[in-house]
Amino acid sequence: MEELDLIIAQAKEQMQKTMEHLDNAFGKLRAGKASPAMLSTVKIDYYGSVTPLSQVANINTPDAMTISVQPWERNLIGEIEKAIINSNLGFAPSNNGDMIIINIPPLTEERRKELSKLAKAEAEHAKVSIRNARKDANNNLKNIKDISEDVVKGYENDIQDLTDNYIKNIDVAFAKKESEIMKV
Repeated sequence: MEELDLIIAQAKEQMQKTMEHLDNAFGKLRAGKASPAMLSTVKIDYYGSVTPLSQVANINTPDAMTISVQPWERNLIGEIEKAIINSNLGFAPSNNGDMIIINIPPLTEERRKELSKLAKAEAEHAKVSIRNARKDANNNLKNIKDISEDVVKGYENDIQDLTDNYIKNIDVAFAKKESEIMKV
């Protein structure tokens, strides 16, 4: 029985990691309001090594339409500004000598629909990953010897319940993100 519980625990862990990945992906999708996560992919050359922006500067959102980046070393401002421009995020940073300020333009209707499609694609990828975790768990159950079919069926039902629950959570997360994106 311990082996069976381990299989379910592994499936649950895999499904939880999928949800964390989805949350992370949704965090990077711009929903009309500024977020430090929007700059999470920006990396700069920091004394010869490629370093994430968050490790060399404070990133804040003073209001819903502005991101401020305050480097810990003043001489990095030019490098950070160049990295933000080259990141293809569509931002036009302005430099006031102490910090970089990025004004987030409002989203167009077309861009909102595009972002909604991206969110839907992320949600679908997450669902596929959840189903793959279910498939792996069911295959592992079937490979266990000396166990009755009834016990296997019971565990398969538990795995299916877990899968249904995570799929429902993905649908809820997507609906929330979509409404966030489409809100003007």
